[in-house]
Amino acid sequence: MTDQDFHPGLTPGHLGAPVLEPEGRPPGAPRPRFDAPDPHRRRNGLACGLTALALIAVFGGIGLTGYTWIQAQRKPPAAADFAGQGTGSVQVSVPEGAGLSQIASALVRNGVVASSLAFTRAAKGSAAAAGRIQPGTYTLKQRMSAAAALAILIDPANANGLTIPEGWRGYQIYAAIDKKLNLPAGTAQKTAQDQGAELGLPDFANGSPEGYLFPATYSVTEGTTAFDLLKQMVDRAGREFGRDDATVVAQNLGQSVYGLITVASMVQGEADNTEDMGKVARVIYNRLAKGMPLQLDSTINYALGRSTLNTSVTDTRLDSPYNTYLHAGLPPSPISNPGRQAIMAALDPTPGDWLYFVTVKPGDTRFTDSFDVQQRNVAEFNANRAAAKPSGPASGAPSDPATTGPGAPGGAGAPSGPGAGTP
Repeated sequence: MTDQDFHPGLTPGHLGAPVLEPEGRPPGAPRPRFDAPDPHRRRNGLACGLTALALIAVFGGIGLTGYTWIQAQRKPPAAADFAGQGTGSVQVSVPEGAGLSQIASALVRNGVVASSLAFTRAAKGSAAAAGRIQPGTYTLKQRMSAAAALAILIDPANANGLTIPEGWRGYQIYAAIDKKLNLPAGTAQKTAQDQGAELGLPDFANGSPEGYLFPATYSVTEGTTAFDLLKQMVDRAGREFGRDDATVVAQNLGQSVYGLITVASMVQGEADNTEDMGKVARVIYNRLAKGMPLQLDSTINYALGRSTLNTSVTDTRLDSPYNTYLHAGLPPSPISNPGRQAIMAALDPTPGDWLYFVTVKPGDTRFTDSFDVQQRNVAEFNANRAAAKPSGPASGAPSDPATTGPGAPGGAGAPSGPGAGTP
């Protein structure tokens, strides 16, 4: 018999022996009770869960509704629009510089389209319409669809306007006005002379519109008169010449505002391309500052009422205040009607010391401050002209070291440059 038989319960697991306690519970501590679940608590939890789900559904629905509403607000509203090609006939003028909104308003005002929104959307959605609506007066119908109206407006052939090219002289513009309005020859010029004071010309122009007939496209309607067109041109020129504080610029360049306009008119007739306009203006200012005669053939051409590349020695002796070979300084008035690029060149000439220039060949205008270099450039110009006309010698006399371009419309492609017979 072992000791274990006399000490029952001392061995773990023996009948009556204490059960091993779980870790963390002190020996002798009461055992936890595992009571049955409370049915009331179970019902309360289920109710809370259902309530939460209901709230999620409600607020989710509100959010979805709000999102749908916001998206609907972002969607462009429908624009009122007519259908078809319309009926009847109406004229609508598109002024220079008019934007889509301005054009759309004119169309709505004349009953052409149903809404400005329909037209502007049609124009913005058409790649072909970008920058294609030119100034002029268009014959349209009333109650047209926006697309149908746009199709007429983007076709330049439908613009009943008068286009004045850059560099045209007054007499050319007068003739174009007479032709456009079916007026007897000389009507526009007589209007300019008789009603010059009413055109809005500045006092220093002395009643002459030359230089103030701004080149652009102008609307023409059935009721348009020669005076109307001339007034539009003068008003537009006034706005262009009033830019960039022209008075201060003129003073800095030692000129009057009228002098700037005169310089711009010569730049328009002399420059081979717009890129050279600033340099041509600088040559003119540099020669004026040194007291050198300008020796521009374009001014002689103006005095003779012609457009030619040929300037002879006899021409340079012409008795005229516009002969800048004989008379120093600027001619008494502008010699053409300059465009915006020529005006900007006169207001802001390119920095440089050049005193001479000549277009040796189209696209190759050479500027220099050396008389000897100019002579060589002119010789090359004359050689090029002789080669282009093998049947006869170059018409520019050898003693005329620069044969320059006339004030032909735009002055493009014309050889140019002040003569340098005497530096």
